[in-house]
Amino acid sequence: MKNKVLIKILVPELDCSFDLFVPVNEIMWKIKKMIVKSISDLTGGSLDTRKEYNFINKLTGKTYENNIILIETDIRNATEIILLSDKNNTN
Repeated sequence: MKNKVLIKILVPELDCSFDLFVPVNEIMWKIKKMIVKSISDLTGGSLDTRKEYNFINKLTGKTYENNIILIETDIRNATEIILLSDKNNTN
């Protein structure tokens, strides 16, 4: 699985976490959209798919930009990412 990494997504809004494989050659905004949709589906719609969300590295506190490809970041296998809604950017 050289084209995917296994990451842990922490969702404080729902007080839960998910282990997910994500593609390394995809743009971050597409990955976020896919992850938010997946978590919403898995939790029966508990996560609002209309909101904007940020990825924050749990270890470093770094927030990832939307227009960067995942392989160009420091995200690797076992990276823990916090998924937080962007209060300044809701639809």
